[in-house]
Amino acid sequence: MSQCVEVHDFERAANEVLPQPARDYYAGGAADEITLRENCAAFQRTVLMPRVLVDVSRPDPGTTVLGQRLNLPLLIAPTAFHRMAHPDGEMATARAAAATGVAMVASTIASCTLEEIAAQGPSPRWFQLYVHKDRSLTERLVRRAEAAGYTALALTVDTPRFGRRYADMRNHFTLPDGITVANLAEEGREKMDAVAGGSGLAAFVAKQFDASLSWSDFDWLCSITSLPILVKGVVRADDARKAVDHGAAGVIVSNHGGRQLDTAPATLDALPAIAEAIGHQAEVLMDGGVRRGTDILKALALGAKAVLVGRPIIWGLAAGGEAGVSRVLQLYREEFELSLTLAGCASVADITRDLIR
Repeated sequence: MSQCVEVHDFERAANEVLPQPARDYYAGGAADEITLRENCAAFQRTVLMPRVLVDVSRPDPGTTVLGQRLNLPLLIAPTAFHRMAHPDGEMATARAAAATGVAMVASTIASCTLEEIAAQGPSPRWFQLYVHKDRSLTERLVRRAEAAGYTALALTVDTPRFGRRYADMRNHFTLPDGITVANLAEEGREKMDAVAGGSGLAAFVAKQFDASLSWSDFDWLCSITSLPILVKGVVRADDARKAVDHGAAGVIVSNHGGRQLDTAPATLDALPAIAEAIGHQAEVLMDGGVRRGTDILKALALGAKAVLVGRPIIWGLAAGGEAGVSRVLQLYREEFELSLTLAGCASVADITRDLIR
């Protein structure tokens, strides 16, 4: 791990230790993986136009999201089953988040419970939620998140069904022995069965999550909690406007890491129209393909308040546990501070659209 000086070094290190089914699960996208690749390519083809002769001797990378001060405009994205990468799972990730002051969004289908994650430290934390066919189960998860001190909900809306992920199908993906969907243990729904000729996770999603989800269900969710709710999985400006009209505190521009509908737009390409539509009245965040400090800068210049990162956190966890995640987060901070400085920005407030050509 001492030789890991950039995020992709951690990817290579993780691939050396992860079993193939876990490696394929974390890395894979839907169908031809066009959207998966485009998420990164969109950043690479976006050109920065730096300013000069600006006092950047004390760059400040901090920002505020939903009224919470963050040390960095970056959150840990909700990703499932961290214990496939390291025995401590999401608890190690949460400890690294707390140590570095980075907010973590815990997944409904984590391999540690939301209470275990919350107990690891005082950093800001949100809870990612799927709406289950059993609405009472959904409400119980919300109540548990409230009781555990989570300060926002991120409702994932791009998964009425599971994307077609060929690697998982070939591997007949299911959870290794000893790993479960921990948040559903007290409901007796934590186990995932193997499926002949397909993905056990896809079958689990079809059994548990509600494909009939509509705006009326979002209204119901708003009615049962006072926590701010962000809608995750939006790539259209009209859907973003609807979300705000229905009471969302913001949206997360996301295509689920290229894992759902292939040939959906790269999130960086979808971001500007959404930011223009609702950025003046709600929070706009984005995920997908963020691998560099310059990527954070580009996303903020195009209208995001902050970004979320998923796979790189898993790479750090697999390569070095808590210390690996901490190092990945440190790399993002170092690179973003340098990007701010070289772009002629003393703080996040100085990041404007004219930095992008």
